[in-house]
Amino acid sequence: MNLIEKESFIAETAEKFEEGSVLELLKLAVEKFPNITFACSFGAEDVVLVDMLHKISPETDIFYLDTDVHFKETYETRDKMEAHYGKKFVRVIPKLTLEEQAEKHQPELWKSEPSTCCNIRKVEPLTEILSKYDAWITGIRRDQAPTRANSKKAEYDVKFGLVKFNPICNWSTEQVWEYIRENNLIYNALHDNYYPSIGCEPCTRQVLPGEDPRAGRWSGHEKTECGLHK
Repeated sequence: MNLIEKESFIAETAEKFEEGSVLELLKLAVEKFPNITFACSFGAEDVVLVDMLHKISPETDIFYLDTDVHFKETYETRDKMEAHYGKKFVRVIPKLTLEEQAEKHQPELWKSEPSTCCNIRKVEPLTEILSKYDAWITGIRRDQAPTRANSKKAEYDVKFGLVKFNPICNWSTEQVWEYIRENNLIYNALHDNYYPSIGCEPCTRQVLPGEDPRAGRWSGHEKTECGLHK
């Protein structure tokens, strides 16, 4: 598929599937781009997409960014899902260990320079893993943050230079949880304890009633994204 064909495909797909079937969009994505991967954080949206992908293309690669500072509940969710689906998720790690990062920068870098920490432990590893693929799938939703409000079902990811599919970007939180309940999916137990958005343990807190769902991420900093999504 050349550039013109790719641009045409993206535009047509985004329009066609704006209100179309998520499963059909996933089928099209893996058919057109066999060398595709799904980025999983083990949050509510992502467990939905893991389940859907398992139904239509169980061989598709699924990876996660292991920052070494995830909640134990996140690792437990990973283990339960691997056992349930009989699939090993690809573990992507930073070049620096936490000890090396502390020595090169400073201990607990996430407190003083969270964006630098995210770049080391998330963005750089993501850039490396995505360089091996032609397209990727994400679980982002438009109502999660203003930075995601214009996400399309299919788009060209300028930052990483490949096609990006956001199959449930127009879903509401209620739709996500309806799918989880109806299909009895495994999910991160932190969601039941006022953690609607789950990142690294040092940078995530509970969200109080009435707060924005992402208020628990990098609380106290002028930061709402880790840099994975433009």
